[in-house]
Amino acid sequence: MKKDFPDSSSGTPVLCLEKLTIGYGDNVVLKDVDFCVNPGDIVTVLGGSGCGKSTLLKAMIGLLPPTKGRIFLRGEEISGNVSGRALAETRKRIGVLFQSAALIGSLTIAENVALPIIEFSKAPPKMVHDIVRLKLEMVKLGGFGDYFPSDLSGGMKKRAGLARAMALDPEILFCDEPSSGLDPVTSAEMDQLLLELNESLGITMVVITHDLPSIMTISDWSIMLDRSVRGIIAKGPPDELQKSPDPRVHAFFHRQPTPED
Repeated sequence: MKKDFPDSSSGTPVLCLEKLTIGYGDNVVLKDVDFCVNPGDIVTVLGGSGCGKSTLLKAMIGLLPPTKGRIFLRGEEISGNVSGRALAETRKRIGVLFQSAALIGSLTIAENVALPIIEFSKAPPKMVHDIVRLKLEMVKLGGFGDYFPSDLSGGMKKRAGLARAMALDPEILFCDEPSSGLDPVTSAEMDQLLLELNESLGITMVVITHDLPSIMTISDWSIMLDRSVRGIIAKGPPDELQKSPDPRVHAFFHRQPTPED
């Protein structure tokens, strides 16, 4: 079933960005970014290199304060003049799969997944152990808890990072280039895992990616950023964006050279 395109008037979105401007000092990377994410949606953020995908992710997870505009999580503003304590509380409600998985090499996979549970909850050791086992089984890494990151393949590291991101049952999961560095088969397996988690748990996801097969496979809808306008040039389901008359959008979806500005 095709999902409705979300906006700030369609109930309470999980995530909503309003007129967001972000950058580094005087360098404005993105301006007037508006979009919302409804519960249970998988939204992909796409665009060419240097368009601001990573900068947008940093803003959404609280690592880069916006210059202007506001960010809401379940209707509660999480941008602007937010205290350190409030930001810590917000981070309990989100999960992040980093591009490199960002596992700590000196810890086992189980210890990596346990970190946020120990840090942000008062769960007793037996409960922590049970949660870690469940999360590893969820990403098809049951039995690998005693392994170290160096013992795992690239795809397994990504799945371990995903288990850690899901450790606290977040309201929304952010994934930064989940298929980056993976071969086509492993990339397809990661796409399928994200879909399974979305369907079985109803987890809302925002996925930063430029991988066309992934975009077409997992997206309920997409937003496309463009460096020349420092913002969004297209929104919608990817099968509709494929037919866009905008030459920049057409070039991206059909793997063609970007038209000259």
